[in-house]
Amino acid sequence: MLLDASTSQLVLVDYQERLMPAIFEGASVLARARLLAQVARRLQVPVWGTEQNPSRLGANDAALRALCQQTLAKMHFSAVEEGLGEWLRPPAKAPAGNARSLPRHLQKPQQAAPARGSIVIAGCEAHVCLLQTALDLLEDEFEVWVVTDACGSRTERNRDAAFDRLAGAGAELVTTEMVAFEWLRSCEHPAFKDLLPLLKEGGTPGA
Repeated sequence: MLLDASTSQLVLVDYQERLMPAIFEGASVLARARLLAQVARRLQVPVWGTEQNPSRLGANDAALRALCQQTLAKMHFSAVEEGLGEWLRPPAKAPAGNARSLPRHLQKPQQAAPARGSIVIAGCEAHVCLLQTALDLLEDEFEVWVVTDACGSRTERNRDAAFDRLAGAGAELVTTEMVAFEWLRSCEHPAFKDLLPLLKEGGTPGA
């Protein structure tokens, strides 16, 4: 199964200015997240951000934050606990026709299936906020794709343990380039020539 840009959303978890210096290979992780967001915006994939306790850990990296449609401030480690799932699902559909003429069970708004049910997610720390958010999204019946080279923890061991657990729970483990090229699908895609220089740089730190 390949990713499809038309059914995907991107969630970027807690790339915060006071946290990133402590993250193992943090500069590279952040650069990959920026690259993901740039590709997503160019391909009209919605981009959402989260920030854990921003009054203490600061805002997300400014360049990354500017690429997000909205950024959710949270205190729970899982962003789903703070309402992320509502952002990712389309609004409920109102019942058609005259509500009084409908059976009672049809008079309530009906929850639509997610139009973009493939959630591409990356973030920090991988074994805490990223892990808990991704597991909750899986429980809410989203397809979850974890971008491993754009995720980080303070230690490599914690990061890798998160990947093991996520894979066991049913998440797909991918890389930034895997996501980008699956969203593009072809060198004939109208955005391919524009994105190719970015992909060749590979999210170089400081680029």
